[in-house]
Amino acid sequence: MKERVLITGASGFVGYHLIEAALAAGLEVHGAIRRSSDVSHLSGMDVKFVYPDYRNIDKLHAELEDGRYDYIIHSAGVTRAKNEEAYNETNANYALNLANAAINTSAPLKKFVFISSLAAMGPIPYEDMNPITELKEARPVTWYGKSKLLAEKLLAGLDKLPLVVLRPTAVYGPREKDIFIMFKTLKSGLEPYIGKKGQRLSFIYAKDLADVTVKALQNPRNHIAYNVSDGKMYERYELADLTKKILGKRTFKFHVPLGVVKALSQILELTARNGKTPVLNNEKLAELTAENWNCSIDKLKADMGYVPAYDLERGLEETLRWYKTNKWL
Repeated sequence: MKERVLITGASGFVGYHLIEAALAAGLEVHGAIRRSSDVSHLSGMDVKFVYPDYRNIDKLHAELEDGRYDYIIHSAGVTRAKNEEAYNETNANYALNLANAAINTSAPLKKFVFISSLAAMGPIPYEDMNPITELKEARPVTWYGKSKLLAEKLLAGLDKLPLVVLRPTAVYGPREKDIFIMFKTLKSGLEPYIGKKGQRLSFIYAKDLADVTVKALQNPRNHIAYNVSDGKMYERYELADLTKKILGKRTFKFHVPLGVVKALSQILELTARNGKTPVLNNEKLAELTAENWNCSIDKLKADMGYVPAYDLERGLEETLRWYKTNKWL
């Protein structure tokens, strides 16, 4: 009989890749989604959908009792919200409710993997050549990062929870929609940057993140956190340079003063329709302009034998090929 995993946020970009990796590992996959979620891209995949109410612990408990899951991968959350309270409610309180419900079911949970973010740790100064480690003092610079850190702290308070926390850096790959905006801009011949300061960046390909997440289900250690990247550090222009090389494009490179972009993001937030948070907002700007996101994955390598299959160039080649094949580019 197959072991059963519940993947939350299953209809999202990362969720899609988690489902692929879990199915490849021979798991029976249940995907937690909203009833309004578009799941057309998941058609043909052997996944059963469930519709948990993260606000109600009693209902969650009943749903998890019925599901009898061996594992839970909690990937659901928001990257854009109107205020700090909204981030905390979805990213932290919902995670706590799910975990509380899980540890009180009759079927013993073998592992709860929480997909946090490197944003929970926060960036470091550009001149700091020592990468971000799991022992670094957490100093998130956004409400999003703070909500992920809050979630980690709340989950850490549940002694009975067989918890593994993963903190991926910037995730890219097929179906991703935010970094994709940069790809579209580069293809149009424009290459804009915010300010002129140097930056050190890190990335993780979605398939590598999904593979290490599924692998974490078998980690014998509990209440432990890991940074996740491809293990390399990239200077500011490398993402664009590799993209232009793969697409065979030449661009006009220019730098927009930070003050101008801040003003633009404020206008976009004020004029956003239906209360939606625009892609460019003050929160996102704080992460986009952070000086150094270089992180260490030594701990992940030592504990789980993690070896990334993709560096940025290989991941971009596969990603851009997918975008072109599927008419996104």
